[in-house]
Amino acid sequence: MPRSAIVLGAGMVGVSVALHLRRRGYDVVLVDRREPGEGASFGNGGLIQREAVFPHPFPREAREIGRVAWNRSIDVRYHPLAMPGFMAPLLRYWWHSEPARYAAAVEGHAALIRTCLDEHLALARGTPAMALLRPIGWMRLYSSAPMLEAALAQAEQARREYDVNYVALDGAALAEAEPHLLAARAGAIHWTDPLSVSDPHALVLAYAGFFQQEGGAFRIGDAATLRRAGSGWAVRTADGEVEAGEVVIALGAAAGEVTRPLGYAPPLFGKRGYHMHYGLRGNAVLHRPVLDTESGFLLAPMRAGIRLTTGAEFARPGAPATPVQLERAEPVARGLLPLGERVEGVPWMGVRPCTPDMLPVIGRLPGQAGAWCAFGHAHQGLTLGPTTGRMLAEMMTGEQPFVSPEAYRAERFLRRGMAA
Repeated sequence: MPRSAIVLGAGMVGVSVALHLRRRGYDVVLVDRREPGEGASFGNGGLIQREAVFPHPFPREAREIGRVAWNRSIDVRYHPLAMPGFMAPLLRYWWHSEPARYAAAVEGHAALIRTCLDEHLALARGTPAMALLRPIGWMRLYSSAPMLEAALAQAEQARREYDVNYVALDGAALAEAEPHLLAARAGAIHWTDPLSVSDPHALVLAYAGFFQQEGGAFRIGDAATLRRAGSGWAVRTADGEVEAGEVVIALGAAAGEVTRPLGYAPPLFGKRGYHMHYGLRGNAVLHRPVLDTESGFLLAPMRAGIRLTTGAEFARPGAPATPVQLERAEPVARGLLPLGERVEGVPWMGVRPCTPDMLPVIGRLPGQAGAWCAFGHAHQGLTLGPTTGRMLAEMMTGEQPFVSPEAYRAERFLRRGMAA
């Protein structure tokens, strides 16, 4: 008799888990309150980031912390009344960003990142989804020579230690590569390995389509209704209650709402982000995504137009959207690229699920037989969905995981002290 699983959450991570389980013979029902890909996977820079071997540490320089504290920047913003709720996870985040501990986070992060291109291509190759994956990389722009030199030193470390490829461009080479940029920059790093996705939502839908074509089922349902059903699990959906022998919680920033009643309270915290699409004036073209380091926003050519994405906003769960960063970024972006009118009337907003040690939670849910975790991927859910899907499916079927799972175990947040 085939094994069965409910996968809660139909973003890139959940869809990938469901697809890999189905391909290993599981009867799988994928459950979400919305259609696949309509959460955090919908709004992002659309990059499969093979270069992202260094996760984002908490800033440790007083000047940088002071800049953020003023709450006037484009890349980071916070709601003052929300900050007491963030103090504990942010303090842990700061602690894990200490150089020696951060080095361990890099090793764990890089072990996953190394696999991301191969795992996406294993799903997409030979299918219409390949048309969504553009092998053009992306560029990070720098306003000053010292900033560029420091970034190039880290880029060289990434190449030396993690086989990441890049090309350094001076100001003239950047202007030649992207001739419609309106402002000069000292130079750029062109990360050449990453794939740029022309429509991230369409990519999630494509993978969800493979899952359903191969016999998997999708249901609209409420993850909060998850309960024990004998030796297995049950959840209510619009088509009635669904039961299975195992459950995977792949709910991104909302995962803790389901795991806490089951005795597991990971220190997840959410970072909100916004995006808006624009046309381009005249015959202007943007050939590849560009991130302006000084301003902290990304401009990415998408099917829907040029997507302007913001950095991180810290707010209480469920707080109304406050796209202040987008309002700050837009005039700066118009000075960098000849943007036309907004395509949408209202900005998109989503929440990235973050952990203090900068690593996702992948593996068994402590104390609950047949329950599994796949969440906490921060900015890299789109990048690491297929990797996580394969890795967790191998763990669930008793195979040897192709990436060692030790660094991502949920139990690490049960330990006493700051490390928890």
